[in-house]
Amino acid sequence: MCGAHAQIASAAELSIGLRLPGTTRRDVRDALWVDRTLVKTRGPRGTVHLLPAADLPMWLGALARLPVDPGLLSPAQTDEVVAAIADALATAELTSEELTAEVVARTGPWAGERVMDAFQDKWPRWMQALGVAAFRGALCHAPNKGRKTAYTSPARWLPGVAPAPDGAERLVEAYLRSYGPARPEDFARWFGAPRRWVDGVFARADVERCGDGFVVRGDDVFPADPPRGVWLLPYFDAFAVGCHPRAELFPGRAATRALARGQAGNYPVVLVDGVVAGVWHLRRSGRRVVVTVEVWDALSARRRRKLADRVDRVGEIVEGSAELVLAPVTVGPHA
Repeated sequence: MCGAHAQIASAAELSIGLRLPGTTRRDVRDALWVDRTLVKTRGPRGTVHLLPAADLPMWLGALARLPVDPGLLSPAQTDEVVAAIADALATAELTSEELTAEVVARTGPWAGERVMDAFQDKWPRWMQALGVAAFRGALCHAPNKGRKTAYTSPARWLPGVAPAPDGAERLVEAYLRSYGPARPEDFARWFGAPRRWVDGVFARADVERCGDGFVVRGDDVFPADPPRGVWLLPYFDAFAVGCHPRAELFPGRAATRALARGQAGNYPVVLVDGVVAGVWHLRRSGRRVVVTVEVWDALSARRRRKLADRVDRVGEIVEGSAELVLAPVTVGPHA
């Protein structure tokens, strides 16, 4: 997978749980906040992901090399803010409001000017560097304080963590093991990087051509049998987001029903034999979990049994009692 998209925490828990038999959301949370084998931080496309802690040097080595749009901060101001964030979080877990006070105290009032457009509000100027701070290893998520997002330094939990000099090349190889054969433009879209920068990384990585794309050198043996089975993938699951070309994964009606202007991840999807064949939605009330599944072609009795098994597994992961409803999904994206 390389990582699990975690803007919606429950979706990340499902993405991981579906791949690890017996795993529940409690196990994922313990991996994050107790065992520290996962870290919650900015990953591909600058979005929040759960990443293996052991892979963080690779990720930082790749992310820290990305070209940065200065936006509302000059390069010098960006460096000053990142240093202030690193200092403030070295021994603390702070909310955005608490971190604002610490950054302003270390830099000056200009960092706290509310100039960033954000959800009918204005955020302070320093937050322009929030992603850069994560990319440079100065910041990651800590457990929420009540309902407020909190941050800390990854070095508190992973002493000595530092960007790997060959992190970008290692990340390309990890990506190709999960999603290859793939083209540089596919990686650029997945990672959120300029194509020219990606071409340079591919040229240095240990990869070779395979058809129209690339694979890690020697990793060119693929299963002879086509994919079989029924799966339920949550919002922004790595398989739906990372696989290209889109037309092969989202054929026919899936292209309009399960994509949003060509973007994958906005709807949980039903996979049948390796392609998107429907959408689904989860509604929870206490321990009761209702999973509504909309498929566009009739399922055989065997596939309906497999679908019921997948719904039961979703219930296990979210620690509830699940029931399957075959009906149109009437909610929109991100519902």
